[in-house]
Amino acid sequence: MANLNVLSLTDLKNHQPPYLETIYSLANGHFGIRASDPIDPSPSSGTLVNGYYESNPIVYGESAVGYAKNHQTIVNLPDLRQISVETSDGKLFEKSVLKVSDLNLETGLLNQSYVLSTKDNDSIYLNLSSVIDQTDQTALALRYEFVKNSYAGKIKVTKPLKTVKNADSSDDPRKARQIKNLNITSIVDDATQNKILIKTHNSKLAIAMAISAFSGTLNDWEFDLNQNNGVATYITGVSNIDYHQKTPAIDLSNYSFDSIAESSKQYWREIWHNSQIEIDGDDKLTQAIRYNLFQLNQSAGRDGQTNIPAKGLSGSGYEGHYFWDTEMYLLPYFTYTDPKVARDLLDFRYNTLDQAKKQAKTLGVDHGVLFPWRTINGQEASAYYPAGTAQYHIDGDIAYAANRYYEATIDNDWLIQKGFELVLETARFWVNFGHYREIDHQKRFEFTGVTGPNEYTVMVDNNYYTNRIAKHNLNLAVRLGKIAHALAPEKFEQLNVTTKELHRFSEISQAIYLPFNSDLQINAQDDSFFSKPLWPFDTTPKENYPLLLHYHPLTIYRHQVAKQADTILAEFLFPQDTNQDQLKREYDYYEKITTHDSSLSRSVFSMVAARLNDYKQAYQYFMATATMDLTDLQGNTEDGLHLSNLGGS
Repeated sequence: MANLNVLSLTDLKNHQPPYLETIYSLANGHFGIRASDPIDPSPSSGTLVNGYYESNPIVYGESAVGYAKNHQTIVNLPDLRQISVETSDGKLFEKSVLKVSDLNLETGLLNQSYVLSTKDNDSIYLNLSSVIDQTDQTALALRYEFVKNSYAGKIKVTKPLKTVKNADSSDDPRKARQIKNLNITSIVDDATQNKILIKTHNSKLAIAMAISAFSGTLNDWEFDLNQNNGVATYITGVSNIDYHQKTPAIDLSNYSFDSIAESSKQYWREIWHNSQIEIDGDDKLTQAIRYNLFQLNQSAGRDGQTNIPAKGLSGSGYEGHYFWDTEMYLLPYFTYTDPKVARDLLDFRYNTLDQAKKQAKTLGVDHGVLFPWRTINGQEASAYYPAGTAQYHIDGDIAYAANRYYEATIDNDWLIQKGFELVLETARFWVNFGHYREIDHQKRFEFTGVTGPNEYTVMVDNNYYTNRIAKHNLNLAVRLGKIAHALAPEKFEQLNVTTKELHRFSEISQAIYLPFNSDLQINAQDDSFFSKPLWPFDTTPKENYPLLLHYHPLTIYRHQVAKQADTILAEFLFPQDTNQDQLKREYDYYEKITTHDSSLSRSVFSMVAARLNDYKQAYQYFMATATMDLTDLQGNTEDGLHLSNLGGS
């Protein structure tokens, strides 16, 4: 294999435009651009801004108290790569064929070469270089070089800021709905810069986009390819979000292609200093892991106001929502390599505590918080509560991540100011949402009507993973509470914490019921899981996966089948709980009934297989995890990268 730090077109088997748009996307945590065809962009092309969304009312056939009220959908903004090229007699170059695409992971520079053709088959070459600023996060540099081919006369190049075409609607719940009610106003034209102001109608957000021509004018680049190559350089960009619908400022006058390229190069030099990985004897795996690390760093919000969308900023799949993926699959990487980013991501949860308190009250809990299952603005956006709000384990996931960050950094200031409060309020939820039940003269604490990580089994009693993460959350509140009290006793008074409350946490934690199947001698996914018939795997056609796209939910829910790691994830997080013999029995049982329809699954099975010294199985799952998007394993990378899987790798 050639340079492992360059991802070339020849490294990929799938050359479909929407797929390549995702794979070669560039981002900086604030905004991302898909690597669209600059002449004939697809409906999925465009620009995505982290946290820039539109909301629309959720229409229920039958509604009920506490249902999520509004969709939140990331907005696909105008495509910054698009240009228009025409001959001297006004013929447009309308067709484009990508011949070369090289993404340099060391510098963040994307170089691509196209053949552009008119209807009369006159053709020229286009070399496009793209690089995004990683320092102030508002600028993107684009350099277009035109070279003669069968056509060798004069060309004219213009660069519009056009809204993207609407993609066809889809019933696939993993795709985003289309936003059509944007208010695009305040177009400012002058010789060197175009700026548009885009406002959302319901969410009341505003953002500015701009195009600036470097050492030239915007709308009349003219070149004679008979004499020499033509080069047009543009500095484009996206302002920060204005939450009051004013006019956000954006000034691109101080940038050049070289300055942005240098900023990117310096940023990636520091990243690779902390994160470089080399696997002897497996170039394919080494390149895949480096690509995954590259995309992880491109995708993370770095301001405490945004998080990591499930697809990063590479596509609008899952509507740009933030899930538990961040805390359990993505934060570990940042915690150990870039603690500042990890803290910023946790701060997003802290900054949405008020919304989480309201959510808990909606469920009848007056003390504590329940974080939303899927969100952009901190409010619940899941319209299907059985596989959304019912996944209460997200509270424990956030507490687990907060503790991991604290243990890695011993950031006592953050613990006192924010971290302990996060853990405390999530612990209070468990105390008030669960209940005691007496079985065989023994009191145990249970959680009923709950959905665990396995979304193919919903609304059950005592999901093992949920109960185990709740147990950890309560113990954590006690342990960190003692540290916080020693460091800042006044914080206890502010949060109304007492030693009596911490003692109650300990008592409940010890009493939490963890379901166990005595016949199989393994931890049970939930109270009813093993009473259900097995899913008919032998008679299920391969094309009917993922199951959620082919079967009614109730058909799936009444069977033993797992979308992803559930109990096995708990065993991974708490290895001290289970000896090797029991772990082997559990792994063998759950592995056979898991479809891996979720991209979150394979990495967990890989790591647990490694603990069992089953290195062949571990390696197979690891390869599938590491190369998932590069091989399009899930078949939907065109909608965006599987960020949680990248973190899992």
